[in-house]
This record gives sequence, structure tokens and C-alpha cells, in this order.
Amino acid sequence: MNQSFNPLAALAILAILAGCTQAKGPVMPADALDRAIGGAIGDPTTCVIIADRATHKAVYTYGESSNCTRDLPACDRPGLSSARAALAFADTADGRGASCPTTADGSRSVGWAEGRVVSTRGAWIYSAVMEGETALPGQEMSARLRQAFQNAGL
Repeated sequence: MNQSFNPLAALAILAILAGCTQAKGPVMPADALDRAIGGAIGDPTTCVIIADRATHKAVYTYGESSNCTRDLPACDRPGLSSARAALAFADTADGRGASCPTTADGSRSVGWAEGRVVSTRGAWIYSAVMEGETALPGQEMSARLRQAFQNAGL
């Protein structure tokens, strides 16, 4: 049995193996996003989801999972919503910014912001929510997030 070394075959195998280990989809600058979002709207009750515009598959999440799945008043429509469900409002020309009280006495409120991420690196949308005594209005969240995304290099 002749077992000679074939360098071309070895290179082909290495190329195949390297292709199997490459990350799929966009690589988000998670640390930069964490810092930029934390500085712009960070709060223990904040959730920001960035998703692929075509599939709505999340590519980055800021905040605790419970904040992203928590049902809160939708404010500009009847019923409740979550940050994940609100991605449906993100892929519109103007996006959405909404706010309303979450308690009868008005001591707590919720702010919603959804829209397209302005970027040359990919086609993404975002959904953000925060609720509490110091929650920002949705339009303010939108403005601050646009700047945070830019600061993070998107």
C-alpha cells in the first residue's frame, strides 16, 4: 500500500474544515454595543433586540431575557406586547416610538422604540423597551439608540 503525502489534498481538507468553523451571519460588536446602549438608555429594565431585517432573527440582545419577553402595555394600540413581538413594527419607514403609564397613578411608564438600524454593515432592525419610574419616552429612546448604534460602529 503506497501512502504518499499529497499536499494539495491536505490543503483541500484544511479549507473544508475551516469553512465548517466559520461563524454564520453578521458578527456584531457586542462589547461596543453593550457600552453604547448602556450609556444611552441603560437601565435594569431595558431590552434592545437587533435582528436581521429579512428574517427577524435576533443577532444581538441587550438586557435580561425577562425584560425582552415581558408583556407590557403597547401604548399606541390595544393590548400588550413584548420587545420580541414589537419587532413587527420595526421595518417601517418611520419606525415607532410610543410611551404610556403602566400604573394607575402614573408613577411608572413604558417606552417603546422600533426601527431600522442605519448601517452600511448590514440590514437590521431593532426593538427596544424600558419600563419603570425613570423609563424614557419612545421617541427619546429612538434618538438615543440611533446615536448609540453609530457610536458602536454599526
